[in-house]
Amino acid sequence: MASKFTRCARQYFDSIDLPVELVHLTGSVELGPITGIAEAIVDLVATGRTLRDNGLVAIEDLFHTTARLVGHPLALRLDQGELQEIIDVMQGAPQKALGVN
Repeated sequence: MASKFTRCARQYFDSIDLPVELVHLTGSVELGPITGIAEAIVDLVATGRTLRDNGLVAIEDLFHTTARLVGHPLALRLDQGELQEIIDVMQGAPQKALGVN
C-alpha cells in the first residue's frame, strides 16, 4: 500500500486490525500501482478523475474531510475589503470547479 498520508493510513488500518505494509510516496501517488511499487494507494480524491484517467477505481472511503478557511474575528472586523474579496471568490469556487453555475 502506498500513500502520501502514511500516518492517517496507518491509523485507519490499525483501527480495523488489518496489517498492511505502507510505503511513503510523494508526487503522483496514483502511479504506485501502475509502476508496481504498490498494489493499492491511499490518496485524497475529490472527483475521482485522476483515478479513472490512470485506470484505478476507489475501493473504500477511509475518511471524509473538509477544508476550512479560518480567520481571526478581529481581522474580519478590521478588513478593508481584501479579505472579503478572497472569501467571495472562494465561495464561488466549488461550484465553478465542479462545473455548476
